[in-house]
Amino acid sequence: MTTATPLSQGIVDAHQHFWWIGRHDYPWLDPALAIHRNYELDDLRRVRGDIRATVLVQASPTTAETQTLVGIAQTSDGLVRGVIGWVDLAAREASAVIAELAARDVVKGVRPMLGFIEDTGWILRADVQPALETLARHGLSLDVAARVRHLPLLPELAQRHPSLAMVIDHGAKPAIAGGEFQPWARDIARVARQTHMFCKLSGLATEAAAEWIDDDLRPYVDHLIECFGPERLMWGSDWPVVDLAGGMQRWREASLRLIPAEMQQAIMRETAVSFYKL
Repeated sequence: MTTATPLSQGIVDAHQHFWWIGRHDYPWLDPALAIHRNYELDDLRRVRGDIRATVLVQASPTTAETQTLVGIAQTSDGLVRGVIGWVDLAAREASAVIAELAARDVVKGVRPMLGFIEDTGWILRADVQPALETLARHGLSLDVAARVRHLPLLPELAQRHPSLAMVIDHGAKPAIAGGEFQPWARDIARVARQTHMFCKLSGLATEAAAEWIDDDLRPYVDHLIECFGPERLMWGSDWPVVDLAGGMQRWREASLRLIPAEMQQAIMRETAVSFYKL
């Protein structure tokens, strides 16, 4: 992994989104949700606080949105330092599309929306592997939007692609509100132990009950820190989805209480800078 110089100060948000209702396709975004509206750069600026830079992650399974995100990043005055786009990794033209994206310095990787693909083993399918090899060849990363059901497959994925940088989004989304700890804890520990994968400390608040408190999240945060350590764990807001669970500020402040002080610099900034080569 290439070592990058960390930003001089402030948090790096390793996972945030924009979207435009009616412009791109967001099949997961229920019209009844309070976040069913447009979210753009000015909205982020109003809530970012001490976040110095962000990684902008696709929310629509379309190449059109990826191009939109690249354009937004290029006009963000350095706030958006990286884009994680979308490519149909099973398509014949996937490798060519990846090569085109890799020519854009702001593009750092891609993310298939695994949580919305019914076939749990999709990421291991033969027709997906050439695209993953192309990502590694071009120095791009893979955001693994895993659910708990995917965790047993990830050691094999890492074994197949040892030179591909991979990061698990949202700690694989354990069902915190339902009190789920196992098998999530066992399986994500195995992934951390047997692979080179990184993990995002993000998306946990929205998996908790609506009136969550720090202690609801603490066992999960502690376990991820124990498994991955600060060198392989990076903080993300998952904004604006986090608005469904109290908002950016509430999650950021809780994170600073839950992460030991001596690990905050790495988890809240340096790991993301290094992993994504910001």
